[in-house]
Amino acid sequence: MKSEIGRFLRRLCFGYSDGTTTSRNYFALKKASLMRSSSPSIAMSTVTPTAATLLFVLFLLSVAAFIVSFSVNSTIFNRSTDRAILASKHPNILPEHSNPPKKRPHNQLYYALNCSSSANQTKARTTCAAIHHRPPRVEDAESDKPPPPTCPDYFRWIHEDLRPWRRTGISRETVERARRTANFRLVVVGGRAYVERYKRAFQTRDVFTLWGVLQLLKRYPGRLPDLDLMFDCVDWPVIKSDDYKGVNATAPPPLFRYCSDDESLDIVFPDWSFWGWPEINIEPWDSLSKKLKKGNEKTKWMDRDPYAYWKGNPVVAVTRQDLLKCNVSKEQDWNARVYAQNWFSEIQKGFKESNLADQCAHRYKIYIEGSAWSVSEKYILACDSLALVVTPQYYDFFTRSLVPVQHYWPIKNHDKCRSIKFAVDWGNRHKKKVQEIGKAASEFILEDLKMEYVYDYMFHLLNEYAKLLRYKPTKPRKAIELCSESMACAAMGLEKKFMIDSMVKSSSERRPCTMPPAPPFQEVQRSRRRKSNLIKQVETWEEQFWQNQTLKQL
Repeated sequence: MKSEIGRFLRRLCFGYSDGTTTSRNYFALKKASLMRSSSPSIAMSTVTPTAATLLFVLFLLSVAAFIVSFSVNSTIFNRSTDRAILASKHPNILPEHSNPPKKRPHNQLYYALNCSSSANQTKARTTCAAIHHRPPRVEDAESDKPPPPTCPDYFRWIHEDLRPWRRTGISRETVERARRTANFRLVVVGGRAYVERYKRAFQTRDVFTLWGVLQLLKRYPGRLPDLDLMFDCVDWPVIKSDDYKGVNATAPPPLFRYCSDDESLDIVFPDWSFWGWPEINIEPWDSLSKKLKKGNEKTKWMDRDPYAYWKGNPVVAVTRQDLLKCNVSKEQDWNARVYAQNWFSEIQKGFKESNLADQCAHRYKIYIEGSAWSVSEKYILACDSLALVVTPQYYDFFTRSLVPVQHYWPIKNHDKCRSIKFAVDWGNRHKKKVQEIGKAASEFILEDLKMEYVYDYMFHLLNEYAKLLRYKPTKPRKAIELCSESMACAAMGLEKKFMIDSMVKSSSERRPCTMPPAPPFQEVQRSRRRKSNLIKQVETWEEQFWQNQTLKQL
């Protein structure tokens, strides 16, 4: 580049570029030119060597400034172009911020997935250490943010889930007793995440759960306290409350998982599918929920098929196999349209018949548990259709705030077919009420279960849990550090795509929502009694319906 500039400069100043011309040659040529001039008023005495030298130096400096400016601008342009080309060829390397706001909020951090810095690293902890950024101080990061909204009602259950340890606290020994069934141990120290794996989880449950925690750390940098927990990715709960009752009972081991039930003490946590389920092509919740909302608008409720719809894998549970008996047949129409989902066949077809956003075409949709709780519940409730919920045994982090006849219609587990037929007949006679219930459910899911609230739930749950620890968490000897680069850069296919799609691009513009206080024990009991009474009311209507049907046949 320097040699090209030199040749260009010599051509511009001297007319040729062989490098042999000196300032003395230049002045000799200039003198001969002036002497040959046809104007007699021009004499060599008017251009002294000193003046000519000064003019030449000024001229040379001007040309040099122009060349340097041109070179710098070209370099910047080329580097910007190279970066854009690199990002297009390697979609895992994201630009720093494709469309930055005109005025960024004070102390807001922006993130990019920097796979280039980890390409030659062999150890995840080395990679993460190389790209780690020190989070801002909490007081600085929160100083100019607007007041947060109030958290949705289901946040109250955090207090209830952590109640077994309020009096005793949680010791290191208590945590380690939960290792028996745990898939991994997660430790956060100084805003950095470390994981010690014990056993493989089914598919990528553990991977996307950990990915979600990493995004939480980026959303609220410097806000999450040091913590130490065990996580079990299997569906059904294992910490039974009866095992920890009595005068001499020990504190139960705190174990996190995706669901629990009324006889267990497992701590419920948002499931992996909020960040994507690549094995069956279910995209991250943030984008999928928007598509579900649009899917609702394709077909108005009155124009939908007036039947109850279900599509899923019946092999995983006897209760689902029993549901298949409710399908329409030559002998009986239970108002149900039930389909078995063959995921192996669907994978081969490229998931063409399993688009959740296209499954809001029926007035009624059935939710039924699998081997335990099912992630499908939020997709069913989001459809504006009346959700027919077959009596569930398990709950996840948000479903305990759902109310019968307000958000869904209860279906008997031991008498599914007759219960479904009554629900559909009743709904087709009370269309306005059914639409109100379906709308209340979808608004609950699409508004109160936005990703910002999912992160806030994780934030408050982990903060309240950390307050109970009676020791200072430290990095386990066998644990490795996790960061977005160490997970996403090595991923492939849909796993990589869903990680990039669900990655937090900047710290939150607002503070976490305001946590509601712990409800009094009497209020929790009243809530449970109210739900029970509403279910009994529906069962009474159903019994009267079938009694009338029997009388008509006499």
